[in-house]
Amino acid sequence: MEIIRLIFSIAFTIIFIYLGIYSMYLFIFSVMGRLIYQRPPAVAKAYSKFIIYICAYKEDAIILNSAAEALKIDYPQDKFHVCVIADSMQPETIAQLKQMPLQVVEVSFENSTKSKALHKGIAATIEDFEAAVVFDIDNIAAPDYLRHINDYLHDGNRAIQGHRVAKNTETPVAILDAISEEVNNHIFRKAQQVFNLSAAIIGSGMVLEYKLFKDTMAQIDAVGGFDKEMGLVLTRQKIHVAYADAALIYDEKVSNPEVFKKQRRRWLSAQFNLLKTYGSTGFKELFKNGNFDYFNEIYQTAILPRILMLGLMPLMLIVSLLTPGIGPSWQAWALATILCYVGILVAVPPQFFNKKLLGAVMRIPMIFFTMLALLFKLKGANKKFIHTPHNTSSH
Repeated sequence: MEIIRLIFSIAFTIIFIYLGIYSMYLFIFSVMGRLIYQRPPAVAKAYSKFIIYICAYKEDAIILNSAAEALKIDYPQDKFHVCVIADSMQPETIAQLKQMPLQVVEVSFENSTKSKALHKGIAATIEDFEAAVVFDIDNIAAPDYLRHINDYLHDGNRAIQGHRVAKNTETPVAILDAISEEVNNHIFRKAQQVFNLSAAIIGSGMVLEYKLFKDTMAQIDAVGGFDKEMGLVLTRQKIHVAYADAALIYDEKVSNPEVFKKQRRRWLSAQFNLLKTYGSTGFKELFKNGNFDYFNEIYQTAILPRILMLGLMPLMLIVSLLTPGIGPSWQAWALATILCYVGILVAVPPQFFNKKLLGAVMRIPMIFFTMLALLFKLKGANKKFIHTPHNTSSH
């Protein structure tokens, strides 16, 4: 009996260390991100030349609107070029795109991935550009997006992540997805800058110096999670990723629970696959080269989605109350739970605290158990590209 108690005590202690450190991480970054103001760079006196790659897979109706909107960005016309990488598009869509003042690169793969599409886009780029921008098929940039990015480039930044915001919040699932995006933006992008750490790159709205983009993409051939791998490749080279909070890029949030499930399964699989590939290098880079930025990036691949934390923390608190004397005390679990919840709540933008929020919160238990089940269904999810269908085409 004592051996069983000891085994459970050790197991609960290990779980507490993992979840407790994560809770503290969320709390510190979230609160510091709110307390410390970060001054944006000065307005640049010159204009960099951009190429905007729009990765378009099927969904013909959406790309026509997105491409047209990209051409309307408020930036000197001779200083940006739009390149649509059209994967599995209908001939009539291609014909309509070619009527626009942009470049169309037609591609077709047996197994499509974003990294494959970008490789083809790079290969088809002949002109010289100073920076590359990556958009998804549904992304709509704010009119001043490139101007803000340009300021960051001229301030000496080589890699910049824009501020991706929700285009739609009609359903409870879309609201939760939008809130999750903003919590990510605050904790893993904006607040990271407070500690001079890199912002986490997302798959769209990101910008890299063109040569750096080419060199980095040459090292990436991921099925899923190419953005996370890009972050690892950059930070391993001690290249800082800046976060342009004012550079808005509108992105469609998932409205359908089944689509949400497929998308999260792909994300989780990609995350843990990268942890398996790169995880062992984290401590080596930290202690040998003093690269805390890379170590921090590795740590972010080892953490659970916050929706799981919202369920696991109170669950473990209840377990500790029911099993006194086994593992950390209930008071320790209570403190960790409070830190976790405060960290997440502080990161939620004020505009989301409205009457729609209650309906969205009611969905959290369902999503928690969905995500928990997905942890046991990740096998094979990173072998083949899982497409996320979109419903809307404008914001």
